[in-house]
Amino acid sequence: MKNRIIIGVMLLCMALLPVFGTAENGSWTQINQSIARTADWQRFVQEPSDFQLGEAEPLEGSEGLFLGSWGDYPSIDGSTVCVPLAMELARQWLDLPEEDLNGFVSFSTTPYAYDRLFHGKANPMVTIASRGVMMEDTHPVDLVLGTGPNADERRAAEEAGVKLRMVPVCYDAFVFLVNSKNPVDSLTVKQIRDIYTGAIARWEEVGGPAESLIAAYQRPHGSGSQTAMEELVMDGFQLQAAESNYISNGMADLIAQVGNFDNSANAIGYSYLYYVDSLYKSGSLKVLAVDGVAPTAENLQSGAYPFTVYYYAVYAEGNVVAERFADWLVSEEGQACVKQAGYVPLH
Repeated sequence: MKNRIIIGVMLLCMALLPVFGTAENGSWTQINQSIARTADWQRFVQEPSDFQLGEAEPLEGSEGLFLGSWGDYPSIDGSTVCVPLAMELARQWLDLPEEDLNGFVSFSTTPYAYDRLFHGKANPMVTIASRGVMMEDTHPVDLVLGTGPNADERRAAEEAGVKLRMVPVCYDAFVFLVNSKNPVDSLTVKQIRDIYTGAIARWEEVGGPAESLIAAYQRPHGSGSQTAMEELVMDGFQLQAAESNYISNGMADLIAQVGNFDNSANAIGYSYLYYVDSLYKSGSLKVLAVDGVAPTAENLQSGAYPFTVYYYAVYAEGNVVAERFADWLVSEEGQACVKQAGYVPLH
């Protein structure tokens, strides 16, 4: 019990910090923008009793600290790009104040979130600081919000005996980024593939500056953006192995390298439009059109943009709480919340 109290105190202190992270709890380290509710924020949830936390019990021997239970609200982990969505859901259902949301939405990033879902692990970092609550660290993650699992992760789920349910909840664009100094505004799908297979090595081959080698940045295998690059963009074409200094461990690292790096005028990288627009700002970037099509909301909903992606609510078949929550997310009420959080809704 003493260890649990010590852990509770530590987590509550951490929840008061605007940014924190470890190797397995890194989403907040990849965000440098405020994610506060807007002045015109609306409550769309009409039946707040549907998804609520359980009763919190006092921690023995520690005045003012409590151990919270999840009740009918799912324990959620996920991709960094879906942190604001999870914050909006906590506002809507749980009426949490803004100062509690950093501690309550503790995402461990895509690969770690799926590992927790597949193997019945808890998210041990969830707190509600203003109430002195540490959420129970024995309740497994119910739901992952984020990019879909890659081939390795789908295989891991199968090996663990977990049958996945994947419910699309919103659209986003997988986008390619260059420094604003670069004169290139659009690339074709073929040109992008040729750059990343090594068939195109100089910017002048795609209308860029002469005698400039292309510095093509990648993300590590297993990250959500690398999965999209491998499975959606390359679609069977082999990515050229990148040197270690051209692999960005976090999305924030990639944006900093393309936007600020000494050789940034030659750089190209990729991310998600929502992340670039709303979660991390660094240097001066330009989002490229693909095949002449810009990644606007209209082009995502119509399918005109070639690299349109979904963010999913992913859960294990048989998890009733997660299934009900995912069903609500695609309802008219849930989609209104998705849109208010700044995402492109399904309808």
